[in-house]
This record gives sequence, C-alpha cells and structure tokens, in this order.
Amino acid sequence: QVSLVESGGGLVQAGGSLRLSCAVSGRTLSSYTMGWFRQAPGKEREFVGSIKWSDGYRYYAASMKGRFTISRDNAGNSVYLQMNSLKPEDTAVYHCAAREIAAREYMYWGQGTQVTVSS
Repeated sequence: QVSLVESGGGLVQAGGSLRLSCAVSGRTLSSYTMGWFRQAPGKEREFVGSIKWSDGYRYYAASMKGRFTISRDNAGNSVYLQMNSLKPEDTAVYHCAAREIAAREYMYWGQGTQVTVSS
C-alpha cells in the first residue's frame, strides 16, 4: 500500500507561482512512476506529468511543458510540482498518484490540493 498526501495549494494571482508537494509513504518507490493530475470543476481529470522514481525521467503533457516542472526528493520520499506563470485556467484540484512502472493505470491517489488562480 502506498499513501500519498498533497500539500501546497492555495490562492495565487495570475502570473504567480506555487509549489505543490506530495509526501509518499508505505513502499519502496524504486519501481514506481509518480504522476500529477488535475481536475477543474465540470471537467475531466487531466494528466499534468510524471516522473520515474528510479532514474528521474520526466514526461509532461504537451500543454504543461515550459511552465510546470516535476521533481523528486529521494531522501525525503517526496514529489513536487513547481508551477510558474499561473493562469486562471490552471484552477483545479491537483492530485498526485503512483503506479508501478509496468502498469498502465495509476493505482494510488492522494486526496488532492486546491489551486485557485485569480485574474
């Protein structure tokens, strides 16, 4: 079992930055990929990006490249999402998730953290 707890969300003005954190516990993560997703009101969940824990390989959704950066802290078992130049359309609940590298689906999810960007 993997436990994920997000933090760092809040209210920010357009053009500002936020750094979300995801504290991970319960398993050795070397065989996992960590992902960030977001869901805005009335919209489907959207993939933001992912990072492979073992080698740090990162993959981003095309629309997220350039403004969002995912990183990890091996020692602290945490994953981060740095968000810059935020726009009102980035307003959503942001979730981190974990899947085994060979799996297609993310099996473990955090409760999410709200990000609100005001214009």
